[in-house]
Amino acid sequence: MNGNAENSALNEAVRTRRNDLIALTQNLIRIPTLNPPGDCYREICEYLDRRLRKSGFETEMIRAHGTPGDSDKYPRWNIVAWREGGRAGDCVHFNSHTDVVEVGSGWTKDPFGGELTDGKIYGRGACDMKGGLAASIIAAEAFVETHPDYAGAIEISGTADEESGGYGGVAYLAEKGYFDPARVQHVIIPEPLNKDRVCLGHRGGWWAEIETFGEIAHGSMPFLGDCAVRHMGAVLTEFESKLYPAMAARMTDMPVVPEGARSSTMNINSIHGGQPEQDADYTGLPAHCVPDSCRIVIDRRFLAEENVDDVRNEVKDLLEGLKAGRDRFDYDLREINVVLPSMTEREAPVVQIVAAEIEKVLGKPAEFVASPGTYDQKHIDRIGKLKNCIAYGPGILELAHKPDEYVGVDDMIDSAQVMAGALGQILKP
Repeated sequence: MNGNAENSALNEAVRTRRNDLIALTQNLIRIPTLNPPGDCYREICEYLDRRLRKSGFETEMIRAHGTPGDSDKYPRWNIVAWREGGRAGDCVHFNSHTDVVEVGSGWTKDPFGGELTDGKIYGRGACDMKGGLAASIIAAEAFVETHPDYAGAIEISGTADEESGGYGGVAYLAEKGYFDPARVQHVIIPEPLNKDRVCLGHRGGWWAEIETFGEIAHGSMPFLGDCAVRHMGAVLTEFESKLYPAMAARMTDMPVVPEGARSSTMNINSIHGGQPEQDADYTGLPAHCVPDSCRIVIDRRFLAEENVDDVRNEVKDLLEGLKAGRDRFDYDLREINVVLPSMTEREAPVVQIVAAEIEKVLGKPAEFVASPGTYDQKHIDRIGKLKNCIAYGPGILELAHKPDEYVGVDDMIDSAQVMAGALGQILKP
């Protein structure tokens, strides 16, 4: 069979699985794997175990004991499945996270209903990234059917906690050697970066908590206390007048999308000050107290051209300036997490192969991009020491974490054809 005939047979094998792809995606969405706290991780791994074993894969269920969030109530379960070819060759690994973020408000669809309307499947995680997981499974099954004598191996993993750092998922597996370049040579992460894009990597992230301190007193005599919330207001003013303009002026050569992420950014993730929120059924009034503590969590995304020590010091210098010039100002700065930027070379094998398949399937050249947010490539790169890794999958990036999140069925079909074609190029019989 010549190459064109092989591609035609492989693409047809994907297309004939359209209804199966829809049902698989819906079933995955209907398992509410909310993170936090880490619901239904075992349930979704057991579902994938049954599915992949029927397709001839061997499987292993792996609990990430002792990782952040892991507990008897919320165990961090992962699954790794593999299928060996007829002889030696490279191993291609498709990695997808199974957790999804909170639902939030503003939905007009059932967030865990998996409703199919006008060629779109709706639900939390449809785009990010259960549609990508389903597409990779369909791609692998179609490839095995049309190339039963392939060389090498195919792996598919469903991993925990990507939405909260990935430490109970890919980081744990990388530490255990699952992404050792001696056993895995190509990794494709089906994150929703749009079906015509190859994502080479991501910006860095620095997360920290800042607490300002005060002195509690009666609210009618605030001059006898010291308001920690007002001190935090001074911090936010410094951010607005100095830090945000400085970040906006920095631009990267990384091909980050969307355009607004080409500069440094920072999100104020949360703010808490004074009395804690009462239960919804509480009908009383608040007490009259000056708050003696206020905390914010910041989410600072930085560029490959920036040094993480400079990122830290930029914030610390602003705080130290307030401490020197503002009466009774004191603070605590606690680092929560650090992720360094990660970028795969454009000439890497998996980049070139997937880009070529995008052009074959879609009839136009692939776009090379970088992600505004981090994803599990960071652990495959830094811990696994495996550089031949990209993100490629169906879904529109801007829909991730939004209400009425969806994934297009046609996009999943196209992406599955690209993934299957990449298997055909790497694991040639």
